[in-house]
Amino acid sequence: MPRVCYFTGKKTRSGRKLAHRGKPKYLGGVGVKITGKTKRKFKPNLQTVRAVVDGGIKRIKVSAKAIRMGLVTKPPKRNWKPPQAEPEGADEQAAPEQPAEQE
Repeated sequence: MPRVCYFTGKKTRSGRKLAHRGKPKYLGGVGVKITGKTKRKFKPNLQTVRAVVDGGIKRIKVSAKAIRMGLVTKPPKRNWKPPQAEPEGADEQAAPEQPAEQE
């Protein structure tokens, strides 16, 4: 799955990191100089979420901004609970059998 937001299309972008030296002019120095430029990547803040897409529930990668904007509709919570195991001997006490009447 590519690192792209399903709704906004945000994806990894390239850029540079700058290394500085010197004292800023506003602090009384001669100014800040750039001593190096390093290539780097800016990655989007993607989250994998379960969402309703085209009437079905799917796992999609979505940016945090899309979640905050309300573009993601979450599926409803399930109400399923595991069946309760009955304690042993509960069947005999709950419903005693009655003998069949003979005619």
